[in-house]
Amino acid sequence: MAKSILIVDDSALIRKQLGDTLDKAGYDIGFAKNGLEAVDFVKEFAFDAITMDINMPVMDGITAVREIMKIRPTPILMVSSLTSEDADITFEALDAGEIDFILKHGTITLKLEESEEEILSKVKAVTSISKNRVIIKKEATAKRLELSKKHQDNEKITYNANYSQADGLVMIGSSTGGPGLIDQISKAVPENYPFPVIVVQHMPETFTSGFAKRLNEKSKLNVIESNIGDTAVAGSMIIAKGGIHLTLGKKASGVLYLKHKDKNHRFFTPSVDELFLSASKVFDTTKILAVELTGVGNDGAEGMLKLREMGSYTIAEDETTAVVYGMPKSCWDNGAAMKKMPFPDILEEIIDFPNKLERKSKEG
Repeated sequence: MAKSILIVDDSALIRKQLGDTLDKAGYDIGFAKNGLEAVDFVKEFAFDAITMDINMPVMDGITAVREIMKIRPTPILMVSSLTSEDADITFEALDAGEIDFILKHGTITLKLEESEEEILSKVKAVTSISKNRVIIKKEATAKRLELSKKHQDNEKITYNANYSQADGLVMIGSSTGGPGLIDQISKAVPENYPFPVIVVQHMPETFTSGFAKRLNEKSKLNVIESNIGDTAVAGSMIIAKGGIHLTLGKKASGVLYLKHKDKNHRFFTPSVDELFLSASKVFDTTKILAVELTGVGNDGAEGMLKLREMGSYTIAEDETTAVVYGMPKSCWDNGAAMKKMPFPDILEEIIDFPNKLERKSKEG
């Protein structure tokens, strides 16, 4: 039976373009001209996924997402333009329950000849998501609040005061369904965390700066977008800049600094593999924690396998919490991940990693 998709957009041209593309791919299509029509549709029909425009008359996309998540939780892809304003609104949509977004190139039409592969890939991913996973981040939010309260009360985590940023490294790869998890990590990791945390979240260039800024407003860490030459310091979270690969170099002192590498054969830019592989060449791999979270495809599996072979601690999110069990599955299937676990447990592993390294050092 064909998967069903509701296309919500006030532009008749975009409804037609998206509709033709998805119809040719074998999907059953429904149309709505604004958010209110979409909400009414969802009351009557259960769609496998929804594409949702942001700025529409009668009811905007954000309001519609919130209403739909109350009535009938459904995987939603926001259709967002490459403007900083729409990027900010898209992050609001992620908070409201959106899974991912597809880009509207230009002010009038979608350049489908340039983006059709990405659109179909994301639609395929979200239509495969079971409805109970659409609200899975509630569990992570509850866990984060539990951890935060524990730390604020009487169990504040302490770390070895002699650690420097050259003594450990945490790297995280994430794609579809991941921004909310990165948000949880940024809020839960203590401000005295002794290692840098570097994140590759598949996003376009115009979005990563806003994403880092948004995280930094609520995080105890210093969250920044990657800039060439910056050092990876303790207590920081670095978000890889979109549209270019983030790689690492090492100074004579052992401190890591950031480099950028132009696009290559990788489907995703930035690529998790590029980051992981570069770290394997310049850092003590026995002091690395590499994590693969939810996402489409297999980006990160090659690099994580290399890290595991060189002694890194490697974890993949398991199928019980991964919104899209693609990237973490590839890391488990090829033997790259030492463990797979639900996201709340990964959160605790990240927080405990410096002390885990210290215990391992004392043991021998």
